[in-house]
Amino acid sequence: MKAVFAWHRPLMTVAALMVVCAAVCLVGLVFDHRVVTGVDTWLKPLKFSISIFLYSVTWAWLIAHLPRWRRFAHTVGTVIAVALIVEQIAIVGAAAAGTTSHFNVSTPFATTVWTIMATSITTLYVCTFLTTIAVFFLKLPTASTTFAVRVGAVIALIGMGLAYLMTSPTAQQLSNFQGIAGAHTVGLPDGGPGLPLLGWSTVGGDLRIPHFVGMHALQLLPLFAILLGWLGRRWSLLADDRVRLRLVVVAALVYIAVLALVTFQALAGQSIVHPAGVFLVGGWLIAALAVALGAGVLLAQPRASAPAPVAPVPAPLTKASVAATAENHR
Repeated sequence: MKAVFAWHRPLMTVAALMVVCAAVCLVGLVFDHRVVTGVDTWLKPLKFSISIFLYSVTWAWLIAHLPRWRRFAHTVGTVIAVALIVEQIAIVGAAAAGTTSHFNVSTPFATTVWTIMATSITTLYVCTFLTTIAVFFLKLPTASTTFAVRVGAVIALIGMGLAYLMTSPTAQQLSNFQGIAGAHTVGLPDGGPGLPLLGWSTVGGDLRIPHFVGMHALQLLPLFAILLGWLGRRWSLLADDRVRLRLVVVAALVYIAVLALVTFQALAGQSIVHPAGVFLVGGWLIAALAVALGAGVLLAQPRASAPAPVAPVPAPLTKASVAATAENHR
């Protein structure tokens, strides 16, 4: 337990609070049947609780293991913890009031709350940018996991920045203002049919998808590297960390390609569950590229050659052996 609490304590405190918050949201889902923008009131704060939990635990570990800038990163991590709590309080408070938190400028109070949230989100982004720089001084036991953490942090920062695509008012909002300035659905108003639990639109583009995919690269890519390390202890083909590093590089390239694809698909107003045209072709090309590059890394390994035969070592000469040799040549 001491090792756990040696991690960044403010962020671990946030993680613990998110566990409690998730439990409260689950109770709300059971007993509170109100709906906001087409989904259960408590679903949004539940998703944010889970996401903030993962984010907090990940950065709590990374900051605690930095070889340089640890004191500075610890301070920045504390600011991140405060920003996360501020954002979650606003989201949970809006759910309790039966209204939406993001993009809500319908009243002076709602505008103030949204302004505070926007400030906390911007602060969170700037601080994450600083901690991402610090991560490049982090060296883990293997090159594959070190690279996975570094590239995962960069992609997560990009994914976080993609959230700003949602903050601009839509043409419909500008022509008929109803107190909401910003949307996550492209081509249709928010609140239409969506995927279970996730809520992502099944009839239009949804900018929450690239935001989600990008942000969680910081968990998924390092987990992939850890899985490869575990397999490497059982499968000789992955025993060499140089091979695992190449596979992580492939995974990172594929991840970036997927992030770009789902971003442009959302901006085009196309649903993630109904890909068509260039996005459908792009998805298959990315899948084929992933398989081809992965197979190429594994097949490109030089096979272990058979050991050369060892010449027998001659026995030392003695008087008896010399006499025997002379006798045989008579």
